Amino acid sequence: MLSVLSVVLMVVDARFDTLKPFRSQLGLVLTPFYWMADMPQRLWIDMTQSISSRSELLAENEKLKAEALLLERRLQKLATLTEQNVRLRELLNSAELLDEKVLVGELIGVDPNPFTHRILIDKGEKDGVFVGQPVLDARGLIGQVVEVMPYTARVLLLTDSTHSIPVQVNRNGLRAIASGVGNPESLDLRHVADTADIKVGDLLVSSGLGQRFPAGYPVAVVTEVIHDSGQPFAVVRAKPTASLNRSRYVLLVFSDPRSPEQRAADAAVAQEKADQQDAASAIDATGSATAPAQGAQ
Repeated sequence: MLSVLSVVLMVVDARFDTLKPFRSQLGLVLTPFYWMADMPQRLWIDMTQSISSRSELLAENEKLKAEALLLERRLQKLATLTEQNVRLRELLNSAELLDEKVLVGELIGVDPNPFTHRILIDKGEKDGVFVGQPVLDARGLIGQVVEVMPYTARVLLLTDSTHSIPVQVNRNGLRAIASGVGNPESLDLRHVADTADIKVGDLLVSSGLGQRFPAGYPVAVVTEVIHDSGQPFAVVRAKPTASLNRSRYVLLVFSDPRSPEQRAADAAVAQEKADQQDAASAIDATGSATAPAQGAQ
């Protein structure tokens, strides 16, 4: 009877949405068990950190200071480039590109099914997480949220066999679709023309098409390109830039909710206001210069 009930529940869950509210509430009930299962690792990390020697801490401190100095130097150059980018966008009457809001989450569970690449994070509906939200780590995109519970959420990784993402070659802008093949170290680029300009070492970034993933984030690096003169498409494989099997902390990206038309309209309004302010400033400057001249006469 239990076996039959299990089969019926699996069929209903796969074909209908009836059990989604129940699953959400069940996730709320199981959240303490996830935390308890993760507690031994947390205790081990805390214990190893507490028994670190003073010399190791001093060496790590010096290393972090050096890295911070290097990052500050890069930040100074980045600030200059950002200002140049803003000025160019103003000349092109384009909207200013703002950094997306992000939320830091922590991995608390992994799907045991070897044919499904999913993870569980400690942020949920109470934190503003939503289905379809992009997730990345320090090196690139990881995947997207596919299920949200009150305090946790499930993330589908890029390498899952059911996942695809529109990408483009950073070197020349060539567009393609990167699909998971069930291997955590590999992605396939589907339907890439045999004559396409793509080679090993090319960086693939998100193209922003489909309005699901923000544009410009690293996705993978091309590792293999096989050309066959008898086939219309080349075989292209890439390795994800994100550490899918090692990342413990992730970033959930909150992109600009405005549509491209709304962003263009807002940019036009901002430009019109700027033009009006410039005109008013020019009139004030002209009036100030005329007043002393009349007084001298």
